[in-house]
Amino acid sequence: MEKLFGGLSHLFMTVFLFCFANFMVVPGITDVTLAALCPGKDECSFAIYLTGAQQVIIGLGSLVVMPLVGNLSDTYGRKVMLTVPMTLSIFPLVILAYSRTKYYFYAYYVLRTLIAMATDGSVQFLALAYVADNVPESRRAAVFGIMSGFASSSFVFGNFSARFLSTSATFQVAAVMSFVALLYMRVFLPESFMNNSICGRSAETDCLLEKAPSKKWKLFKTLPSVDDIICLLRTSPTFSKAAVVAFFVNVGDVGLYASLMYYLKAQFHFNKNQFADLMIINGIAGSISQLILMPILTPLLGEEKMLSLGLFFSCACTILYSVAWAPWVPYAAAVISVVSTFALPCLRSIASKQTGPSEQGKVQGCITGICSFANIVSPLAFSPLTALFLSDHAPFHFPGFSIMCSGLAAMIAFVQSIAIRPPPSPPKNCSNISSSSTSETLV
Repeated sequence: MEKLFGGLSHLFMTVFLFCFANFMVVPGITDVTLAALCPGKDECSFAIYLTGAQQVIIGLGSLVVMPLVGNLSDTYGRKVMLTVPMTLSIFPLVILAYSRTKYYFYAYYVLRTLIAMATDGSVQFLALAYVADNVPESRRAAVFGIMSGFASSSFVFGNFSARFLSTSATFQVAAVMSFVALLYMRVFLPESFMNNSICGRSAETDCLLEKAPSKKWKLFKTLPSVDDIICLLRTSPTFSKAAVVAFFVNVGDVGLYASLMYYLKAQFHFNKNQFADLMIINGIAGSISQLILMPILTPLLGEEKMLSLGLFFSCACTILYSVAWAPWVPYAAAVISVVSTFALPCLRSIASKQTGPSEQGKVQGCITGICSFANIVSPLAFSPLTALFLSDHAPFHFPGFSIMCSGLAAMIAFVQSIAIRPPPSPPKNCSNISSSSTSETLV
């Protein structure tokens, strides 16, 4: 693996351990929230609104901070910037590992919100930038998929662990594993050096921010990362289309996962164990898809077609959740995710190929920032819908209406993805980039 993937095995293990620690608490967090805020109830509008408010606040912070983190990682290195979110993520887990009563839950809620404003999604996109530093464009989509496959595998193991551990033990193990992930990363993961020498062997794309016309003034002098987003959107048509897809994908995903657990809890009385079973199926499907199918199919179909295929099935999966008429239907819908998980690695790879080697942190941070903006919009729309249609005052009987709306957001992303076209064949090195290869990306 070291030779095949440019020495990325330690990165894959770091992502696995970090995601394992964070995913294993997901099945139990709904029960913990309801027990702390609305004891003895399966439906609680206050919990839904509080979760939505947290997502909005996190999105506001991430919208500004994530592009800045990507910018700093291009300057100071990926490993240095990975250390910060991996360290901070330990503390909220420690609080719930100690106690899950009402006031400890509020302490967790406040600390988790503040930390996530500055770190949410940063480990994932910094890992993608690390991959882009070490893997040529021709293999990048497949390796992005493999890294996502390791995250999906951690999702399986995390939820499998939660299935058999008590709630208190789950948070204790998660806190320990989060520390182990940090320690492993600091000891074994080498720093990724970003420099122009990579152009000669693997990068075939101009640095868009360097090639773009210089501006006499900046709109956000204190936030250069925001100017980078605007510049990338104006300079590369393909990047702007990918940004639109990323926005609507995240609107749909956040709407789905913010509503789904409360919907299943209210409709079918799902508990921690059933949530874990459902997530295990999702994780196994994602692992098979990204570790086995994606490296085979991407060279044959191209990442643009794989993106559209994944988004189509993501929409179908979401709509099936929304009309679930029996407890087995969500499990059947989860199986469809074996195809829907193609979308995000392909999207990240398409965005990565629009910039040069010294801008991978910026471009991945920009995409994460755009996704964070969706994290603001989605809860504002879906939290009231979820609370309304799960209550006794719904205008009509359709408990899964908010989930259906998130499926429509995925459909918009699918339609936009069709407009993304494969780039022309790249030149062999940075020194002989022709005008035909840059005309598609430079204004």
